[in-house]
Amino acid sequence: MLYWLTEFSDGGDVFNLFRYITFRSGGAFFTALIFGFMFGQPLINILRRKQGKGQPIREDGPESHKEKQGTPTMGGLLILSALLVATLMWARLDNHYVWITLFVTYGFGLIGFADDYAKVSKNNTAGVSGKIRLGIGLAIAGIAGVWASSVHPEGLQYQLAFPVFKDTLLNMSYLFIPFVMIVIVGSANAVNLTDGLDGLAIMPVMIAAGTLGVIAYAVGRVDFTEYLDVHYVPGTGELFVFTSALIGGGLGFLWYNAPPAAVFMGDTGSLALGGALGAIAVATKHEIVLAIVGGLFVVEALSVIIQVLYYKKTGKRVFLMAPIHHHFEHKGWQEPQIVIRFWIISLILALIGLATLKVR
Repeated sequence: MLYWLTEFSDGGDVFNLFRYITFRSGGAFFTALIFGFMFGQPLINILRRKQGKGQPIREDGPESHKEKQGTPTMGGLLILSALLVATLMWARLDNHYVWITLFVTYGFGLIGFADDYAKVSKNNTAGVSGKIRLGIGLAIAGIAGVWASSVHPEGLQYQLAFPVFKDTLLNMSYLFIPFVMIVIVGSANAVNLTDGLDGLAIMPVMIAAGTLGVIAYAVGRVDFTEYLDVHYVPGTGELFVFTSALIGGGLGFLWYNAPPAAVFMGDTGSLALGGALGAIAVATKHEIVLAIVGGLFVVEALSVIIQVLYYKKTGKRVFLMAPIHHHFEHKGWQEPQIVIRFWIISLILALIGLATLKVR
């Protein structure tokens, strides 16, 4: 919204600053951060009053998690509110990629909100039917895939780009849309599975978002793409504003989610943020890089898939408990140990993802 202040600029005044994505990204970060600090505790108080017993705890979960009974959930509302205010204030609202990402983020946020509401109102962990969640999620992702493909440069439409090898493109034709649906829905659910310990999901989400934001900024500038030898996707630089807002809102939330958590993100936040990462990857043509940058989420999801399939086939378990962070809990690792070590892994994977940009 504030970008329109540039209409009052003669090129040498303060209004000219609003032309720069970096300036507006900084503004979005601090806006979301301050929003999170200001409204975090009031939101927690409201959630605690409304939810009573808080988020239901799994009966088959680690014994230490019983202590968390009564902690309110739906804390993702804080992140999503801060993110929305900051993005609408600082991003260019004539940018398709911003609206695609917002559509996916808040579409999945609504799915998560409905699931969280069902859990706390019925005081059980069942929530909304998995088939309904999946069906709506695929529909949202499918619309986003068609939308993104329609605004991608002609030479990149329906193409799968590969990291490092710029000249290699795989024409997926209309199979690209189902592929996008898998990327976005898979990303949303992988983050959702990761959100099982205090602070575990939000920091890797911020790290991945920051990495994808840098990539979005780079592929949105023709000079950078020539130097970095990556595909030019005009307009994606504006997503740097979005990811900066996400990081600011995420830090505001982490202030209250740090162990012992005063509030849980809930599906409201985890599904929305995971969907956002998938949407940014699709917009920037870096779907494969997302699997590297978000490698922690991939491992968490795979641990559940492997556990379920192996148990159905043999009646035995590969892991002591899935997702894999619970496996390490059962092995005696303390919760802060797991969380911080997983943060370190996320940071390493993010650096590997960024390294794919420069191959000359």
